[in-house]
Amino acid sequence: MLSTIFSTLAENQVLLLFVLVGVGALFAKVRVKNISLGAAAVLFFAIALTAWGLSMGYELKVEHDLGVLGLALFAFAIGISSGPSFFQTLKSSVKPVLLMLLVVATAAVSAGLIGRLLGMDWALIAGTFAGAVTNTPALSAAGQASGDPATATVGYAIAYLFGVIGMLGWAMLALSKRASDTDAPSPIVNRTIRVDMEEPITVTKAQKEIGTGATFSRLRRGEVGPIWVPTDADVLMNDDLVTVVGTSSAVDKAIALLGHKSSHSLLADRSFIDFRRITLSNPKLANMTVQEVNLEEKYDATISRIRRGDVDIIAHANEPLQLGDRIRVIAPATKMKEISKFFGDSAHGLTNINPFALGLGMALGVLIGELEFLTPTGLKFSIGSAAGTLIVGLIMGKLGKVGNFITTIPHATCQVLSELGLLIFLAYAGTTAGSQILNAFTGGSWIKIFILGAIVTMIMGAGLYFTMRYIGKVGGTRLSGILAGTQTQPAVLAFSNDRTNFDPRVALGYAMVYPVAMVVKIFCGQILGSFAMF
Repeated sequence: MLSTIFSTLAENQVLLLFVLVGVGALFAKVRVKNISLGAAAVLFFAIALTAWGLSMGYELKVEHDLGVLGLALFAFAIGISSGPSFFQTLKSSVKPVLLMLLVVATAAVSAGLIGRLLGMDWALIAGTFAGAVTNTPALSAAGQASGDPATATVGYAIAYLFGVIGMLGWAMLALSKRASDTDAPSPIVNRTIRVDMEEPITVTKAQKEIGTGATFSRLRRGEVGPIWVPTDADVLMNDDLVTVVGTSSAVDKAIALLGHKSSHSLLADRSFIDFRRITLSNPKLANMTVQEVNLEEKYDATISRIRRGDVDIIAHANEPLQLGDRIRVIAPATKMKEISKFFGDSAHGLTNINPFALGLGMALGVLIGELEFLTPTGLKFSIGSAAGTLIVGLIMGKLGKVGNFITTIPHATCQVLSELGLLIFLAYAGTTAGSQILNAFTGGSWIKIFILGAIVTMIMGAGLYFTMRYIGKVGGTRLSGILAGTQTQPAVLAFSNDRTNFDPRVALGYAMVYPVAMVVKIFCGQILGSFAMF
């Protein structure tokens, strides 16, 4: 019976792929003390099943090109969804990136010193380093530089498993501290304020003093009469009722500035002003800012908030709109139908795959990833398809559109594409490691490899955790993404996303360090391997 199963899986790669994804996902549901591996369970199931099959004489393998497709698709989707936020935070990312570089360099130097103390040759040290930091391009560079790719692969296979498990532990520790995050987005609230000021104040001046954390959505003179959407030119006078939408701190600031919280609610009266969420599916509006859409002038309406994925965002003037956003519009009831048509309001806006952006972006990213660069040592290296597609995705996500061409993909679609790509890659990585791990353990040096690999992974995890938290002042949620990005390990990212319900700060931390981490680890693997030539 088992022979028939393994024989069938070995002969049908597509069947094998979906068995690994499906059964691995079942294990992902298992929770111990409310902790689960999430999508990372697919990786470990693939390793176990492949090793089991090999022990019975059957080679289970998901081909390399499928793995490249999965990882590139995952990285591109992460880039698209992170692009708008990534470049806004880039200026504040210098310190975390420098700290990451310091930690990776320390881990590489430690690998060389400790490995030689253990009596290991340089090819084995370089491969072990690549496995400990779970980076296949670094393994390729190490094997090429050392001239002994087989030995480097043995070190990689044994160190890889703890490289994943160890970093999952550090990510778990980071997420256990997320309650104290200072960069957590404030909940959005609305309050009706009774204006109590001796001197009238324009909406423009009040907005300037409150800041971008809140907006004005409704205005009424006194307790009866019409309600309208306030414009910049409107004047707030004593006894007016005005509704403010924003973060708790910004709304409190508005209350302190204008008067006091009122027992009346303008939200309950929808006879003059109505509100609803409208899906942005009109491609002409993609990446236009709230100010550029100009609802105030067109429809006497305003946007109070934007729901992107599961997160509410304050609709400040410079916030770009993305396809698939669910926009909360406040407008005269008679104009709501016209506004819905203006935005599109189609479910297609949530699921449009945008083949143009997907195809062109993926192709360009793969080409960039395959470009070869010459190092000072005379060796060539490429950054790989994952880093290439991530970079292209970040740029396309930021641009939104070029002329009439939409370069972005709806947030919900990005989540689906990234999860699909991740599962395919994890199945591939599991079969690759599983096919090597039995042979790796038959050699007598596996204990030294495991010790060195564990030390390198712990240096990476501990170094990132303590430097980012206490020097970089990074919150636990974003730190979990930085840990995954520095380790260039999608399984750690999947685990963090599962624990945080896809908090955008996780993906942002991942995208912030991943490209640089990929390049520096390739260099480190190449340098360590090159010592074998001396």
